[in-house]
Amino acid sequence: MRRLPEWRRISAPAAVRLDDFHDNRMNLQAAVARPGAVRLAAVLLAALLWPAPDAASQERDAPAPSLPEAQPQLTVDALSVVRVRSKAVPNARSNRTLGPQREGSGVVIDSEGLVLTIGYLIVEAETVDLHAADGRSVPASVVGYDYATGFGLLRALRPLPVKPVEIGRSSAIADRELVLIVGFDGVAPAYVVSRRQFVGYWEYLLDEAIYTAPATVNWSGAALLSREGKLLGIGSLVVTDAMGPRSQVPGNLFVPIDLLKPLLGDLIAHGRSSVRPRPWIGVNSQEVQGNVIVTRVSPESPADRAAMRAGDIIVGVAGQPVKGQADFYGKLWSTGEAGVEIVLDILREGRVEKVSVHSVDRESYFRPKPSL
Repeated sequence: MRRLPEWRRISAPAAVRLDDFHDNRMNLQAAVARPGAVRLAAVLLAALLWPAPDAASQERDAPAPSLPEAQPQLTVDALSVVRVRSKAVPNARSNRTLGPQREGSGVVIDSEGLVLTIGYLIVEAETVDLHAADGRSVPASVVGYDYATGFGLLRALRPLPVKPVEIGRSSAIADRELVLIVGFDGVAPAYVVSRRQFVGYWEYLLDEAIYTAPATVNWSGAALLSREGKLLGIGSLVVTDAMGPRSQVPGNLFVPIDLLKPLLGDLIAHGRSSVRPRPWIGVNSQEVQGNVIVTRVSPESPADRAAMRAGDIIVGVAGQPVKGQADFYGKLWSTGEAGVEIVLDILREGRVEKVSVHSVDRESYFRPKPSL
């Protein structure tokens, strides 16, 4: 992904002074349209966090005095975000796709050091460290990972110099709403441009993901904040179709925070959801004109043991025809819980073959941190 121009982000080390915003209560839409607006990020951030006063308050308070020079600085710490760095176990199965060392963001969600992030940053993690904007590093333990939503949960092992965020309501946000994307390296303003289903190639589906634009870098685990500073979602991906399948508008995808609320207690208590795990077979796929084409088979996965291979076309599950990726997942997951034997109809070399796959719980495929 090409890096955005520097004016689109507000860097964490440089921080943002509150008094930078005092003289910038201008029309937000005009600021967005203004070519080469080098102060765009600051203007948008001000508009999001400090709504413009109404006419009565302007008349009452004008002329507004300048803020004192000693005003505190606004850093990503103030927005409850930390850097997450993890190192996977040496033989991690995810190393091939995610690499042995991973970096992203996390959001502090309580005063006891719980940090919410995107789960792929911490899957098969051997060590995890959290870093505040001032450079302080705090070790963390993995509390849980929910494979259905993608949320990962950490706990700082020492106190963090970061206040917790207030949890918002993602179902309440509307299209074209202004939001902030806060990653470990700074803040980027954006719009919510759509709310729709997301189908991932790795046996993953969200009924209603949040899509934002313009695209920003360092989205992994980033906080999506409302103009009131409440947490609306956790960053997962960069996409090329933020406004719809034919839009060709780059943006970012966020997992809605409302999905965490029924899960959080289970993640803290048990490290996973109490809902019975879905069957997982270990294929990556791509939908082409309604056809589900296998693009990769995870080594030593159920699909690998069943001799499935890239290029296979999945045309049926348990005798029912498949019409696209979302339909494939729905039929796959409806066969029962993890461990069920699933018969797939596979189109291979011009012939339809039946392949029996013994599914597993996805979590059991990944290698845990060695116990001491």
